[in-house]
Amino acid sequence: MPTRLEYDTMGEIAVPAEHFWGAQTQRSFENFKIGTEKMPGGIISAFSCLKEACARANADCGKLAAEQSNAVSAVCGEIRAGKWAGEFPLAVWQTGSGTQTNMNVNEVIAHLAAKKGVRLHPNDHVNASQSSNDTFPSALHIAAVLAVKNGVLPAAKRLSETLARLESENEDVIKIGRTHLQDATPLRFSQEISGWRELVDAPCRMLEAALGELRRLAIGGTAVGTGLNAPKGFDVRVCGYLTELTGTEFIPDENKFHALTSKDALVFAHGALKALAANLMKIANDVRWYAAGPRCGLGEVHIPENEPGSSIMPGKVNPTQCEAVTMVAVQVMGNDSAIGFAASQGNFQLNVFLPVCAQDFLQSARLLTDAMESFRVHCMEGLTADRVRMDFNLHNSLMLVTCLTPKIGYEKAAECAKKALRDGTTLKEAVLAMGLMSEAEFDGAVQPERMV
Repeated sequence: MPTRLEYDTMGEIAVPAEHFWGAQTQRSFENFKIGTEKMPGGIISAFSCLKEACARANADCGKLAAEQSNAVSAVCGEIRAGKWAGEFPLAVWQTGSGTQTNMNVNEVIAHLAAKKGVRLHPNDHVNASQSSNDTFPSALHIAAVLAVKNGVLPAAKRLSETLARLESENEDVIKIGRTHLQDATPLRFSQEISGWRELVDAPCRMLEAALGELRRLAIGGTAVGTGLNAPKGFDVRVCGYLTELTGTEFIPDENKFHALTSKDALVFAHGALKALAANLMKIANDVRWYAAGPRCGLGEVHIPENEPGSSIMPGKVNPTQCEAVTMVAVQVMGNDSAIGFAASQGNFQLNVFLPVCAQDFLQSARLLTDAMESFRVHCMEGLTADRVRMDFNLHNSLMLVTCLTPKIGYEKAAECAKKALRDGTTLKEAVLAMGLMSEAEFDGAVQPERMV
């Protein structure tokens, strides 16, 4: 492979001639051959926004010439467009501050600017007024906000809209409720679906609240939070340009010492992602239990049959979309633990667990976005109620006895339910056999539509 020599403060090192990174990227590439996980594309895209915003702010402050700032902006636009995706090869498992990824971005921008005829130094120009210690946490927050705003929330809204449609279509369906996995009193199927809808909507309100904290950026704090080498007002200018570039608001964190050391906003936001994951787990479990069958399960709903379910049992179809959602939920819950541990490890003026926070948060956001869309399209859009089965289970339930307690008392009602279960009869037959009510009285009292 043809190489060229690149230089940094540690000396020279051979770099593949076909690539546009420099010495520090190459050293990291060679020194951290750990795992297969690479720095997420969302972080690189966020860095491209941040570097462009910093270049513009530096030009305003007289630290970069207009030609230099424009060159940075042009390259960053190409990075966001995905043109140079192969130039960011570094592992997640690197320095905990993300310094090597910050320099990877700086070096690539400098080399690509040179290709356009503008000489830039990765540190002196592209990294002007910045430190890895304030750029990586800022890029992390930018990426997190965009992943939630442009991915998770729209996917959740579409799923909620599908549930709202199902809710409207099933207002006239009354079914038996279940608590503790045992028969309970009736409810409308639409009421149950409304619960599913709120299980999606409630965590989204939590995510919206969390975005307010994630919009606060560490930029301007430089190395330890004092803002050394950054012009006065640099952070405000950068956030203004970021807001313009991304179409969503970012503001400076007023306390840079907090911003460099704490990942509390990320923990808070991922907690909302975990809440969404937990609720999706509940919905998916409900759906697959209700779809269990086709003959020996509850069988109260039908879901789309998307693919064969067994390599040995012909004709078997499984609730695979539900299973995918529940696996995603488990992964998100695991990521939440990792982010919580990582956030607790700030020492003195810096947290050095940033790359793993970036990977896990963005993975959770991506998985939830994709899983909700897949679940909606391939399962919930085609879900239908088996009204016959629901009606049978409703009228076969012994818990309809609950509406008799005002008339015959709790203890007599319990005796009726137990007798019916013991004798294998209906509740009505047990009540009549015990002489507690006439048939007309029973029919007048036991009306499921009045119990919901």
